[in-house]
Amino acid sequence: MYAVIATGGKQYRVAEGSVVRIEKLEAEAGANVEFDQVLLVGEGDTVQVGTPYLNGGKVVATVQSHGRSDKKTIVKFRRRKHYLRQGTHRQSYTEVKITSIVA
Repeated sequence: MYAVIATGGKQYRVAEGSVVRIEKLEAEAGANVEFDQVLLVGEGDTVQVGTPYLNGGKVVATVQSHGRSDKKTIVKFRRRKHYLRQGTHRQSYTEVKITSIVA
């Protein structure tokens, strides 16, 4: 069984037992979180699609850890205009393990 959930402005395809890195959540490590914005649930040949969300659908996950991704370099440059701006960015994430999917 798999589901497509929306969190942090993005959509993720998740399955039971999978570990997913999502946008940072305000939850402690070891806490359970519920995602109620379920867009789609599929199992085998049957697929349930919401409009836009499934009624009664939810995904329960356990927070495993918080972290920050690798550093990305940002460069703004205009040739022949004496314009160069450089910077870096590290995005924060939360790693969750999907425990159950309810359709």
